[in-house]
Amino acid sequence: MATVLLRTGALHASNVLGRRTVFCLPLTKVSSNTFSTSSVHDARFYKTAEEAVQDIPAGSKLLVGGFGLCGIPENLIGALLESKVNGLTVVSNNAGVDNFGLGLLLKQKQIKRMISSYVGENAEFERQYLSGELEVELTPQGTLAERIRAGGAGIPAFFTPTGFGTLIHEGGAPIKYNSEGGIEIGSKAKEVSF
Repeated sequence: MATVLLRTGALHASNVLGRRTVFCLPLTKVSSNTFSTSSVHDARFYKTAEEAVQDIPAGSKLLVGGFGLCGIPENLIGALLESKVNGLTVVSNNAGVDNFGLGLLLKQKQIKRMISSYVGENAEFERQYLSGELEVELTPQGTLAERIRAGGAGIPAFFTPTGFGTLIHEGGAPIKYNSEGGIEIGSKAKEVSF
């Protein structure tokens, strides 16, 4: 089960039936395996970010929204920093930068594994990955979005030609290096069925 962190207290504008509508999202945490296949949602509303993250245990998998540094749940990331919860697996399209976003959790070594599509602007991320302190699963942006959607809909697998014939498909892409620079954890070969 994953916990989804949504942006807190942010103003959003959208067109609803041809009218521009602005609304504010409260602190929201959704914990469910049936995001798109059920009419029952386990959504709770919290007054503070600290209250929203207080029951996230060590070793949790978090889906963190936003694109780049835009729309990220800054207040919830700050609350996770304060909680000192560690061993996190974080699924996000990026890993933040050194002193902002998920980069703050990386700096404090609260993230054990990143599943991301872009990690290019974070020197601490690079240092931890290359020294064997951080596990990384690089996934193309579209594939990452589909993995999240399919998982939420209860679809256990899907085919994408993006990585076919590569180390991602055949196995061996480095997920974690050891301190000597060798591969400690390599990706497993992906099953292909037609």
